[in-house]
Amino acid sequence: MVDQLSWGRPEFELGFAWGADSPVRVASLSRGGGAHPVHAVPLVEILTADRGHLPSSDRLAHTEIGSELRYIDHEVRDLGGRRTLAIRQGADGVEATLTLEAFDRAPAAIRSTVEVRATGTSTLVLRSVASLTFGFTAADPSAADHLDGWERLWGTSDWLGEGRWTREPLRGDDFVPLASELTLQNPRGSWTRTSDGTWSTGYHLPTGALASPDLALAFQIEHNGAWRWEIGEDVDGGYLSLSGPTDPDSAWTKTLEPGQTFTTVPATLAAGADTEDALAALTDFRRAARRPHPDNAAMPVVFNDYMNTLNGDPTTAKLLPLISAASEVGAEIFCIDAGWYDDSGDWWPTVGEWRPSTTRFPGGLGEVIDAIRDAGMVPGLWLEPEVIGVRSPMADTLPPEAFLQRHGQRLVEHHRYHLDLRHPAAVAHLDGVVDRLVHDFGIGFFKFDYNVNPGPGTDLAADSVGDGLLGHNRAHLAWIDGLLDRHPDLVIENCSSGAMRMDYAILSRLAMQSTSDQQDFTKFPPIAAAAPISLLPEQAANWAYPQPGMNDEEAAFCLVTGLLGRFYVSGHLNEMTAAQRAVVAEAIGAAKTLRTTIANGHAHWPAGLPRWTDPWTALALRTEDADHVSVWRRGGPDSTELRFPHLAGGDVTVATVFPTGLPEWKTSWNAQTGTLTVHAGDADTAARTLRLTAQSSKKN
Repeated sequence: MVDQLSWGRPEFELGFAWGADSPVRVASLSRGGGAHPVHAVPLVEILTADRGHLPSSDRLAHTEIGSELRYIDHEVRDLGGRRTLAIRQGADGVEATLTLEAFDRAPAAIRSTVEVRATGTSTLVLRSVASLTFGFTAADPSAADHLDGWERLWGTSDWLGEGRWTREPLRGDDFVPLASELTLQNPRGSWTRTSDGTWSTGYHLPTGALASPDLALAFQIEHNGAWRWEIGEDVDGGYLSLSGPTDPDSAWTKTLEPGQTFTTVPATLAAGADTEDALAALTDFRRAARRPHPDNAAMPVVFNDYMNTLNGDPTTAKLLPLISAASEVGAEIFCIDAGWYDDSGDWWPTVGEWRPSTTRFPGGLGEVIDAIRDAGMVPGLWLEPEVIGVRSPMADTLPPEAFLQRHGQRLVEHHRYHLDLRHPAAVAHLDGVVDRLVHDFGIGFFKFDYNVNPGPGTDLAADSVGDGLLGHNRAHLAWIDGLLDRHPDLVIENCSSGAMRMDYAILSRLAMQSTSDQQDFTKFPPIAAAAPISLLPEQAANWAYPQPGMNDEEAAFCLVTGLLGRFYVSGHLNEMTAAQRAVVAEAIGAAKTLRTTIANGHAHWPAGLPRWTDPWTALALRTEDADHVSVWRRGGPDSTELRFPHLAGGDVTVATVFPTGLPEWKTSWNAQTGTLTVHAGDADTAARTLRLTAQSSKKN
């Protein structure tokens, strides 16, 4: 006899099945009311030292314990705006409770974690525990090709080249027809993306999507450390598994003595009619699940002195003219970036004590902070809190146990030691730094940078190096939570050599994310356009750094790059002409009028997913009232077509949001196909932000 349970909302519902001889499995996926039976695999997969895979492989899936688990009970709870389902299963010596969570404000997304408990009399040695595993292809044994029609969306990042996305068919070189049904066993391989260390988005991205003509699923792993996701093909269909650190990928093992528990990192799954729809559902979830903060809606414009401007060399003489110019154009926060604490002239290896330089600021840092406040802006500072420079006084002040270690030696990466936030001395030091700067200077904004990756972890007071790192990762999040509990109005930017740590564990807590350190303004559009796949549009701080030597079109291009995100300005404004500063002020004024749109919009890509060298790139934000689209031209033909299928069938009014002082681009609208043709002017490097307002469309 098969028992069944359905849970979720009409927008996205999971159907579960189990029996006396089978574990709980996802048996169906439902979007919009129609249930789609899917390839059923064990919902919970646990790999231990004493029980491996069936058959042998390096997958997250097909674990022996996963196949042995049997249903015990389940509990449904309504927590007021948030609902949970907990399914408890057991096997010999182990109990696993999978908890699903859904928010009323994000009805098409579900978050999952798994708690493992050792229930036997001997030690349980965990090697991997997946946060969620499920089949996604139709449960049709007669299907000629289970993967037919399915595509995957996955991303790669690098310093200066963040968020490069690929959409491709699943059936291809990675999944060739194997005739594995003749072996009477499932295949052993999988298509895997992983991250180790603390740059959670330094190469592969923990976000992705699967899409067929009938259903799309977007997902994210919410962890600021190591993770793994895999797509696998079984004899009867395809599956997806999402996980935090594992033994083969990131040297993670965890020992549980009888009665002890371990909980996985969260992973979230969202459903939609197509990829953009599923990503919109994931956007809703990110908004619903993030930490409440006044900045989530306020979104003040930030000026930062670093990018292509002071480059880590701030002084009173250099900052005062910039402060005046930034205030004149309408900035609301002024952040002093790296170097403010350094007397040596080499700011990189001296980080850690966070005392203001006396040589850079002869009248004291307070003189500059007062100038920022007197100009009507909130003062901000750059910090790289998790590291201590090898030449910092703090390197010899804190105990050795307050640092990540291997075999008794502190880890060094690019002239920095790395704090271990499991240790109370490390936490006390950072709490003291932030509290002092807030109290003594009235700092209301911090840019938290993170420029090194210490590797797989620490073996100090840990079952494995991966276990030590996971403990530090979680302690880091707890430190951020405590910091914001004490200073609830403090605005914190997440930066990590650009976006090397751009995961939702961090971004559910912090206000904004620097999306890149890219200094070539012509290379920024694909980064800016792709950013909303990984984070909320209102968190995406895409640098707008116009310079006095740029022509009008180039300066506007830079400013457009920041407009459909969190507006983040730099540049030698004080050296600009009054006319040039007026253009910057116009862009900032436009950004302020767009804040509500950005904080409520859903991204779509009317020119297709951005590619690194495309001559034309576009990002649109869709709301109930209008569509806003930023369009960048980098050479190529002088016109392009932008697709807005949801506006097809009606007339559309097109208006220029920015820049209004340059020649207007000509546009033509095809109501039948929902296509906007954009004709640029003579400049090969140019950009515009447009507003499309439907007059009588079939908006859907």
